Amino acid sequence: MFDEFVEHVGTPMGKAGKGLPNVQFEGFEPSPYPPGDPRAQIDDDVEDPILDPSAAKAPVFDLRSVQFDFPADLISMAVSSDWVVMGLVTNTLVLIDLSHSEHVIKIQIPRPPNALNIYKLFVDPSGRHIIVTSTQGENWYLFRTWKKPRQLKGFKMVIESIAWNKAALLSTSHTATSTREILIGSRHGVLYEAVLNAEEDFFKSVERQLQPVFSLPEQQPITGVKFDFFPPGVSNKVLIIVTTPTRIYQFIGTPRNEEGKVFVGIFNSYQDATPKLSELPGNLETSSLSFYTPNAGQAGSLPSTLAWLTGPGVYHGTMNFTSNTDDFVDGASLLPYPHSSLVPDADQNEPPIALSSTEFHFLLLYKDRITAVCGLDEKPSFEEVVPMKPSERVQGMTSDPVRGTFWVYTSKSLFELDITNESRDVWSIFLELGQYDTALKYAKTASQRDHILSAQGDAYFKQGRFFQAAQCYAQCSISFEAVALKFIDAGERDPLRAYLISRLERTRKTDLTQRMMLATWLVEFYLSKCNELDDLVVSESISQDVESLKTEKSILEEDLRQFLDTYKSNLDPATIFELIQSHGRTDIYLHFATVIGDFTSVIEHWILEEEWLKAIDVINGQSDLDVYYRFSSVLLRNAPKDTVDSWLRQPALDPIRLIPALLQLQHRPRDPLSPNQAIRYLKHLIFEKEETSSTIHNLLITFYASSSYAQDDDGALLQYLSIVDPITEKPYYDLDYALRICKQAGKTQACVHIYSQMGLFENSVDLALEKGDVDLARINADKPEDDIQLRKKLWLKVARYVVQDKKEIKEAMRFLEHTDLIKIEDILPFFPDFVVIDDFKEEIASALQSYSNHIEDLKSEMDNATSTAESIKDDIAALKNRFVTVDAGEQCSVCNFTFSPCLHTFHADCLIGLVKEYRPAHVLRRIINLQTELMQGSTPTTLNGDVNPISQPSTPVPGVPKSAKHTLISAGFAPIQGGTKAAVGLGRGLLSAGDKLRDLIVPDALAAVVSAPVGWMPGMGGSRKGGPKKTIIGGKKAEKLVAELDDLLASSCPLCESVVAGLDKPFVKEGEDDTSWAL
Repeated sequence: MFDEFVEHVGTPMGKAGKGLPNVQFEGFEPSPYPPGDPRAQIDDDVEDPILDPSAAKAPVFDLRSVQFDFPADLISMAVSSDWVVMGLVTNTLVLIDLSHSEHVIKIQIPRPPNALNIYKLFVDPSGRHIIVTSTQGENWYLFRTWKKPRQLKGFKMVIESIAWNKAALLSTSHTATSTREILIGSRHGVLYEAVLNAEEDFFKSVERQLQPVFSLPEQQPITGVKFDFFPPGVSNKVLIIVTTPTRIYQFIGTPRNEEGKVFVGIFNSYQDATPKLSELPGNLETSSLSFYTPNAGQAGSLPSTLAWLTGPGVYHGTMNFTSNTDDFVDGASLLPYPHSSLVPDADQNEPPIALSSTEFHFLLLYKDRITAVCGLDEKPSFEEVVPMKPSERVQGMTSDPVRGTFWVYTSKSLFELDITNESRDVWSIFLELGQYDTALKYAKTASQRDHILSAQGDAYFKQGRFFQAAQCYAQCSISFEAVALKFIDAGERDPLRAYLISRLERTRKTDLTQRMMLATWLVEFYLSKCNELDDLVVSESISQDVESLKTEKSILEEDLRQFLDTYKSNLDPATIFELIQSHGRTDIYLHFATVIGDFTSVIEHWILEEEWLKAIDVINGQSDLDVYYRFSSVLLRNAPKDTVDSWLRQPALDPIRLIPALLQLQHRPRDPLSPNQAIRYLKHLIFEKEETSSTIHNLLITFYASSSYAQDDDGALLQYLSIVDPITEKPYYDLDYALRICKQAGKTQACVHIYSQMGLFENSVDLALEKGDVDLARINADKPEDDIQLRKKLWLKVARYVVQDKKEIKEAMRFLEHTDLIKIEDILPFFPDFVVIDDFKEEIASALQSYSNHIEDLKSEMDNATSTAESIKDDIAALKNRFVTVDAGEQCSVCNFTFSPCLHTFHADCLIGLVKEYRPAHVLRRIINLQTELMQGSTPTTLNGDVNPISQPSTPVPGVPKSAKHTLISAGFAPIQGGTKAAVGLGRGLLSAGDKLRDLIVPDALAAVVSAPVGWMPGMGGSRKGGPKKTIIGGKKAEKLVAELDDLLASSCPLCESVVAGLDKPFVKEGEDDTSWAL
């Protein structure tokens, strides 16, 4: 396997030349300076891509042997697109794809070695087409996928060089089997145009695809040929370069778009004209042409340098495809062959046998060594002896034009020249040449960059290019003091300012002190320069045009503002303010204060300048409310309208904190053309923001009552005083405070209104009358609508004032028309004793007639009342004789009710039980008193003096139900159908203040007393056994008590009454579980 034999497989740019060096950034490598050295403080913010520091010591070239056993001696070799093609002395072709090096392809040319000797191999850039030429003039063609080559019978020549159509072969749209148009240089100086194709039909007429296009007059071998279409993307021109051992030709023209005849027209144009050529002496048989092409793998890439191996040396130059002449090689020069330092006894005049070009070097292969010469300074940078056995000889050197790999081969060995760090020392060469920018491009370490920048800065300083020198010094390690003194000594303050700016930009952010010092010094530079320009403008404004100076000044001031914006964090505000004020730069002072957010200083400045509107504009842009509060007084005093406008735009303000400022306008003379701005602001708070604070409302009253506000017009004040809270119906302001303020200001109507709000109607009427305002007094006299007596009293006060104080009799009479509370007789006592009644004679007559009518009405009402009383008396007497007939089988309405056509009936004890639930407390107390008196007078005793409790007979009466044994008491009320039990249930659940009284009533005992026959009361007579008796009260008194008790118990039906009393009680009591009402 091929990879196993290559020693450098794992190294960068090994196999196929792929792989890139590791890239780092400046500042990550160790500092080349000892600790504490100021040069070590190179800006760590600038990150230029540089290689690993180890790359600065890595070798540029390394010749490595490829371990491969050749079955026969190697004669020629070519490499392209990672395809290696080797021709052996046995006419065997060995093909190896470096991307799959385990596959080695061997193809035999069907000619014996004694009949064919391989001379050279040519491989196209794509690695698909292979041409083999021999010393006998036979040429063979091999397509990469073929198993055997085919002879090009029409190609009877020894081919020295071939120019492939790279643009077509590397294009993705190109057909892989065709080479497209190529140029072939022969040994006899004839140039051919040909097209090869791997298709079978091509070989039927291969001669037609080959035609000579140009013959060189010297008939020397064409050792090199190349053509390039340009410009890229258009390709409407082509440059053809042809070399012989002594001459180099340049052909330029427009290609034809005709297959096989692209270049014919170009060369026909040179039949009678001489192309651009250069000639050098000598006749080097190994002469060759080499190019270096950046991005060689791209189809449209163009070569950048040219190298031609000649007898005197290497002719080289830079390709210029934009040239307007017929010479496209710029800066052409001849590089003599270097002397060998490794082989002192070598023939120094012996020319190389092969040439290859890299980006910065020319590779020269000798018969025993390989040498690399730098094309920048033309000095050897590498030389190494090719290791060979005694029987070996160096055959040549080839390169992969696409991948950029280089190979050296002998008759028995193969070597690859590994180029890993070609630009290692390039920076120093460009530095010596004075090409500093290019040197910086190739610098590898911080020390190299620092060395270049130092040298570049010194060069610029010597040339008087001080600004460029300042930029270079700012990036290198030269001490700050040395550079600053250098510019100061030269009197170049502007470049010094540029140096300080660059130095500040590159100083670490952690070096706070250094950054502050630099920034402060720069501010001083800017200010001094501004003042200098001001002086120049003033001094030269008379003699010449100073517009350029003004423009420069404007630019400088703008630069200073930008500087302050950028480096505000590195400046001490106090120091900068003092510095700016010392230079008298007010505009810069305001800008810096704005930049650092010190708006207080800006506002204070405008206030000192009495620029009130500018101060307000600054405040309007602030979110800090303390700024509003701090300057509210002075601004409201001098610009009230604009200040209030500013407040209205800031809804977050606390109006309480603005009260001191608002009070300034209390006694300010009123401007009839402008409203009081304090009142305007307070009205906004109250009516738009719905402020309810009593302090704000009191303040508005203060302004309304102020002597400077509408002294003769209290309309606004009275309108405001009438505003009340819609929920509490109370005013938002403090009534006592408002009353005191209005009294002090002499606002009578307002005071009267406030007295009314306070409910002091007498005071309000008195005050109105005191001021002689009868209408106001009359209005306030009507305000206590719920208190008729007070209203009458107030009206009498008004009437007294009208009659006695104003002595207006007629007005007093008209006064009676405004109210119906007082009559003429009410105000007669207010008239003087000797007054003529002519003015109110009609009113007196009307009043007397009214009284007469009223007396008649009263008489009629008394007669009706007397008649009604007599009827009631008769009804009461009739009720005493009322009775009810009850059947023996009638049931109690409580125990087990039955329906009666018109009446409820009750047992005495049942009636008492119901009555005590619904009678009021005073009735219950009277029942208890009657119960007590009756029980004291009807308590029977035994012979022994023991109390015999009243009880029902224990022996049942035959044929009479138990429930019928109770005495029945009738209540003459209409029955309630189905409502008895409901009434009982409701009655028993009611609670009242007489619950304890109800517990004292004993229904059974009381029923026994009530139901006893008239004329016989228990305890009134002796027992049937004639035992001793004890009389407490007389019979008539007992009868009277029983009658009163009966009236109390039977005055109304308890069942009907319970229904009315229980209307507001729930059907289901609390704690009961009744689901019958559930839906």
